[in-house]
Amino acid sequence: MNGEDLLRYVDLIHTNKDIPREVVFRALEEALAAGVRKRLGVGEELIVQIDRKAGDVTVEDEEGEYEIDLSELGRIAAQAVKQGFTQRVREAERDVLFEEYETRVGMLVNGVVQRYEGNDLVVNLGKVEAHLSKEDRVRGETYAPGDRIRAIVVEVRKDGSRVRILVSRTHPDLVRRLFDLEVPEIADDIIEIKRVVREPGYRTKMAVLSSDPKIDCIGACVGVRGSRIKAVIDELRGERIDIIRWSDSLETLVMNGLKPATIHLDNIYPDEDSHSVTVIVDEEQQSLAIGKRGQNVRLASRLCGWDIEIKTREEFFGEDGEGGRDGEGPDGSAPPTDDGTSGTQNDDSPQNEGSPGGQHDDSEQGDANGTPGEPEAGPSSLDGPNEGDAEPAAAPIESKAQEEGAGA
Repeated sequence: MNGEDLLRYVDLIHTNKDIPREVVFRALEEALAAGVRKRLGVGEELIVQIDRKAGDVTVEDEEGEYEIDLSELGRIAAQAVKQGFTQRVREAERDVLFEEYETRVGMLVNGVVQRYEGNDLVVNLGKVEAHLSKEDRVRGETYAPGDRIRAIVVEVRKDGSRVRILVSRTHPDLVRRLFDLEVPEIADDIIEIKRVVREPGYRTKMAVLSSDPKIDCIGACVGVRGSRIKAVIDELRGERIDIIRWSDSLETLVMNGLKPATIHLDNIYPDEDSHSVTVIVDEEQQSLAIGKRGQNVRLASRLCGWDIEIKTREEFFGEDGEGGRDGEGPDGSAPPTDDGTSGTQNDDSPQNEGSPGGQHDDSEQGDANGTPGEPEAGPSSLDGPNEGDAEPAAAPIESKAQEEGAGA
């Protein structure tokens, strides 16, 4: 092999393997040095150098520097050169692929399903194969060889002389990257995806925020007649997606996160000590707030980063009314009743004096406070005195008169 053929061989490897020419030259020099040492029986002090322009091979040792003809190495030395050069080229190719895909961790890749290896699905990405494990596949999704697939690169590592790439379809960043492709405002950093929480195959909640007040972040993600979000749902094979508006206020974020349930800000009580939030809902909104098998409140809790507990009014005031003073709420104020008035009243108020315009049902007040009410006796009772109440009171006097007559 002359110098020109050697240079063409180096250029061919550089083009096909995408390995830098200097890396190929060094690998060839090391392989030739190992073969010459084996042929001549010399030590590590022998060095082989290749001219980068002419392709001439020179050997340098203790005796000096001289040129060598590769055809004089012999079959055994040539075989050692071939094996050493092939191994170094594979290592260089592995390093190139590792550096390329290491920078693509968290990015979206397209591939073609090749085959199954045990529980793993092997996906061809072009230059390299990726592995999609069973845990990283959405439950219910099936693939056949030849199907196209999109996934997120989650890990890249060196495995011997090869690069092992792990991809996932259950990672929340998959939804984020799909919206990056479908929504130009997200790619232009006008709309920011603040947080994505997901139960793969079932439901996703995504919080977005717009830096431009003229652009509706939710409407831009949904698109005209839902065209943008529909493309993402189709890629996720029907997974439901809830897009909510991000807020730095915890109460507002919890209220938005629990949609489609209707929640009022006044009914959200955060507890800093336990890092939890108690939300009071109406009975007809309780099932919507909790969701199927607790899915809605679970995703909302992960979205907000706080534990969320859903309670009805009866459950909340029934627990807090016993330990509070006169049925006070968690902030020390009286809990509201259904008509918007305070649930507790002063004993000196006219409503407790039995006036015709101020009659009050103490039993309803007790239910609101979580303790059973007891109607007071006397004229201030709601129903007033009746004949049935008067007869038992006179019975002891009549009995005493009969006893005195018998004694006389």
